[in-house]
Amino acid sequence: MALFYARMMKLAIYTKDGSLLSQERFVAFEKALRASGNDVYRISSGEDLAPETEMILSVGGDGTFLSAAKRAGGSGIPVLGVNFGRLGFLSENSPEDVLAALSAGDWVVEEREILRLAGADVPEGMYPYVLNEIAVHRRGAAMLGIKVAVDGTALPTYWADGLLVATSSGSTAYSLSVGGPICTPESKVLIIAPIAPHNMNVRPLIVPDSTVVTVSTISRDGEIMLSADNRSAAVPSGGEFTVSLAQFSLKRVRLGGSSFVKALTSKLYWGGDVRNSEESK
Repeated sequence: MALFYARMMKLAIYTKDGSLLSQERFVAFEKALRASGNDVYRISSGEDLAPETEMILSVGGDGTFLSAAKRAGGSGIPVLGVNFGRLGFLSENSPEDVLAALSAGDWVVEEREILRLAGADVPEGMYPYVLNEIAVHRRGAAMLGIKVAVDGTALPTYWADGLLVATSSGSTAYSLSVGGPICTPESKVLIIAPIAPHNMNVRPLIVPDSTVVTVSTISRDGEIMLSADNRSAAVPSGGEFTVSLAQFSLKRVRLGGSSFVKALTSKLYWGGDVRNSEESK
């Protein structure tokens, strides 16, 4: 984790929602960035990134941040989430806090692990790198049988609506909603979690991040859904996929004073209990 000091920077702004560009709050935010002496420009894809760009500002919500991570790819350019959305767990920072932190140089860079999806059955053109999770889901009414192997060792077949393989970053995303554990971002683990399992005796499994996870499906339906973060495609059932750690990581900017625990309590209301409020009095 590296600490940076205040100076003028070359900043790329990315947003999925074009309507934001005309909103008064966004216009004021972009104007303030320029007024501070920064070289600011907008991008729509990774090909738009100009040489010597020092940071990508993802303006929107967490879905926008995932798309910005795709734009960053393996470039090594850090991504900072600016919250113009709703929950904003990855994009937790208000525009006002971002302006203050960049002016003061009060920010650090975290390394977030990236997963790689591979296999002959991955649709052509599907971007294979993900920050949160890779998942298979049933597309029709039939339940899925999901065969999983970890480093070649087969697990008992899961019977469920689907299954996901998540990073520690993804532990607070889809994995959380299916009962997976919360992992701190620096945890070097992968989470394997069934989605609505029909087996009463299965639980999410944590494996080292060095593990190669192989997934194949059994279904009476002809197709299943394959998703990689916020991208999805229908694929033939019976296909096989491998999930493993990518050769590069995402550099995520965290503002000074923020932390994973603070995000859990403020965004996900972890520990939201009237007794905890009474203790602080």
